[in-house]
Amino acid sequence: MKRILASILLILPLLAGAQSKLSPQMIEDFSQKAAQRYLLPNDSMFGFITEQMSRSGAGGLEIDKTMTELEKDATALEATLKYLYQYSNGNRQQLIANLRAMNVQSNYVFPITTYTVNKYKDQLKALLEEKPGVTFTLPRKVSAPVVAAATPTETVTTTATEGTTATETSTGETTTTSTVAPAGTPAAPAAGEGINWEVRDLFKLNKPADLVNMYGKENIIVQNATDFSGNDIGKAYLVFPDTDNELQIIFSDSGKIISFTRENSQWKSPFGIKPGDPIEKLVKMNGRNFRFNAFEWDNAGIVSNWQGGQLENKGVVILLKAVRSGDSKLYDQVIGDKQLSSDNNTVRKIGVIVDKVMFRTDGI
Repeated sequence: MKRILASILLILPLLAGAQSKLSPQMIEDFSQKAAQRYLLPNDSMFGFITEQMSRSGAGGLEIDKTMTELEKDATALEATLKYLYQYSNGNRQQLIANLRAMNVQSNYVFPITTYTVNKYKDQLKALLEEKPGVTFTLPRKVSAPVVAAATPTETVTTTATEGTTATETSTGETTTTSTVAPAGTPAAPAAGEGINWEVRDLFKLNKPADLVNMYGKENIIVQNATDFSGNDIGKAYLVFPDTDNELQIIFSDSGKIISFTRENSQWKSPFGIKPGDPIEKLVKMNGRNFRFNAFEWDNAGIVSNWQGGQLENKGVVILLKAVRSGDSKLYDQVIGDKQLSSDNNTVRKIGVIVDKVMFRTDGI
């Protein structure tokens, strides 16, 4: 009897450890198997998970990269397990079956299952209530879109807003001449038919010529751009300029910068964030409150600290504005050289909303 008790005492810590933490080997194996499954465009399991990763923001701006390198992103890994559990209807046996279907190493299946069930048991009711509303389309796009390359002699010309003509060559180089172009109205996009409104797909493009091939040279102009603080950030390409669907994209060696400011845009934004969204929605997306610079000062209205939330280090830059600034007694409390919390009572009273959204993959 003493030996049995001693054995139990030795085993219990091991079981507890397996339930509270995944070993590096388990993480590596699950990540590899998840990457293999993700690359199957007709897989309903990862169609569901990918949709949820996009909705929640856990997939980041470059979801292909995130889902094939889960071992490098602890937050994304945890979210993948959560949505796998949701896909499994919160059922332990179904989760085990799905892990086996992924070809997860057999001796890792039970520890991963126990870890996942224990971690998300308090969220189970909400997960099950949310599941029926999740829709996705198969097959999924899981690689960069194939864009027809321009021939060496082909050039694409777009008219800049300042009356210059920018010529984009097949090598991606841009030259600008000083010819004055007549004023005109950019072509309006069609009612949505045949247009790819997924912002995430723009991050897969390699050069401006790809953008032109996708949306047409008549729908693109070139102009100098600044960030939300007014600093020059280079040459920008505007898609559907001067319309509700205007979007700006900057190509650089280190990555891309995409931003838009129109509230009625058809673009499907990463994380579902768009101009006009109330600050409460940002809090929900981030999973916690955050801090931003007060208004009418340097870097006014820019989110300065996501406080370790889900949007931390995701390349999301947000500029906020106050809707009800007419009450000077209230408004004076949210201006000046200071930072404000999103749960500040005055912030809620003056109706703070998203003014502009920027997504960056250039590491800045």
